[in-house]
Amino acid sequence: MDTMDTMERLTSMAEPVAELLVERGETVAVCETTGGGLISAALLSIPGASRYYRGAAVTYTGVSRSSFLEIDLADHPGMRSSSEPYALLIAETIRERLGADWGIGETGAAGPTGNPYGDAAGHTCIAVVGSARHVETLETGDSDREANMWAFTRRTLEAFEAVLRAAG
Repeated sequence: MDTMDTMERLTSMAEPVAELLVERGETVAVCETTGGGLISAALLSIPGASRYYRGAAVTYTGVSRSSFLEIDLADHPGMRSSSEPYALLIAETIRERLGADWGIGETGAAGPTGNPYGDAAGHTCIAVVGSARHVETLETGDSDREANMWAFTRRTLEAFEAVLRAAG
């Protein structure tokens, strides 16, 4: 895939979300792990993204989670990465830290293997928090890392668009 194809793909995924956010005068902050920055890249591919995009953290490791979000899982007994409660926690935390109307959290296992928690490759949990709340788990059944990263990004933006439309 060449650079132009990649940008077009990112832009097409984010356009509906960007239009809704601009129309509503709202902002979003993103915390992603296995999306690897693609969710943010999609949102930033739209000209004028500074009107709605507050920032992001790619917290792929515990070190980055504690440094950027100041989350210590010892303060959340029983919680683990790559779970719906964790996706909600990182979405709420990034939203609060960056003062955004909406927070997105994405966490999982891109592949080619699963993660230390027993989740197979192709597993991610997605959370959206704001004036409405949504959390879901996506299982692609695929071990292809790149394909999963694109699938996680696409589904995260689709879920966010659906939440924005429902929140009206």
